[in-house]
Amino acid sequence: MSSSSFSVLFTLIFFSVLFCNSKAVIQLPPNETIPAVIAFGDSIVDTGNNNYLSTLVKCNFPPYGQDFKGKVPTGRFGNGKVPSDLIAEELGIKELVPAYLDPHLQPQDLMTGVCFASGGSGYDPLTPKIVSVLSMSDQLEMFKEYKAKLRGIIGEERTNFILSKSLFLVVAGSDDIANSYFVTHARELEYDVPSYTDLMLDQATTFVKEIYEKGARRIGVLSAPPIGCVPSQRTLAGGILRQCSEKYNQAAKLFNIKLSATLDSLNRNLSNSKLVYIDVYSPLLDLIENPKKYGFEIANKGCCGTGNIEVSILCNPASATCTDASNYIFWDSYHPTEAAYRTLIPMVLQKYLSSFF
Repeated sequence: MSSSSFSVLFTLIFFSVLFCNSKAVIQLPPNETIPAVIAFGDSIVDTGNNNYLSTLVKCNFPPYGQDFKGKVPTGRFGNGKVPSDLIAEELGIKELVPAYLDPHLQPQDLMTGVCFASGGSGYDPLTPKIVSVLSMSDQLEMFKEYKAKLRGIIGEERTNFILSKSLFLVVAGSDDIANSYFVTHARELEYDVPSYTDLMLDQATTFVKEIYEKGARRIGVLSAPPIGCVPSQRTLAGGILRQCSEKYNQAAKLFNIKLSATLDSLNRNLSNSKLVYIDVYSPLLDLIENPKKYGFEIANKGCCGTGNIEVSILCNPASATCTDASNYIFWDSYHPTEAAYRTLIPMVLQKYLSSFF
């Protein structure tokens, strides 16, 4: 095949990948496109990067993935799809967002988005070190490598187009608050909660600026969740009745207030940016406090094992699981079920998607 024929063929493939994917569930504004979803952060959006790391924070074994297509444990921290997948699906881009470290990654995967997130990571550089996973700096380096690969496949101009129009998701903070601050006490002697949330904010701000510098323009930064209400934190800090831990939730709310204000400020100062603070704290808390309103039965424990403490290697092939995960808000003691995500994601997109245009 001549080089000109190859160029024409590749252009056709590129545009078919870009515009003719799964049917979009959500209608975008006229003449607008979101060609890719690119995710950074922690286990909420990790689609399997930790499979390729020397860490105990893994879930590429049953019963993880029991409701995934083919019942495959892919390294997603749940029973099925995770938010990065569901957002790409809702936008009609593709069914799954692959992990960047997946050795079977294809060129078309790069064009429609990948995931750099790593379960157990956080904004605080100490958080990923404690559990030997990818830091946000590591993820940024991988993103630079990704950008170079994309440029090699489709050229500078089309790479810049994809990056400027793609939806970037940044999801972190819960492991900082739960693990680095409260559970391991690794930061408590050095920082009180206000100063620790300042540290988190500084790191989050730096990260957002860095991906902006590399071409990202539509950046959705998710709030910290009501981390005191996840089953494991109820067990560890909720007393004998396993109530939500208010001190954990207060720390999350303080961080969220600061994050929202900072993103507003950055939006005004970074040209052509659409930096969107996405509140997941409120809708997830409502789901947990009013499960029956959304069709769920159980909100205070996970489907795996006792549901009180099992997560990652503690939720394993020896663990009994509930008969129907769709009755549960949580799959293990830390991560929501696919059913919970499928309830939350359309609500979040409906509220915030227009802010990216």
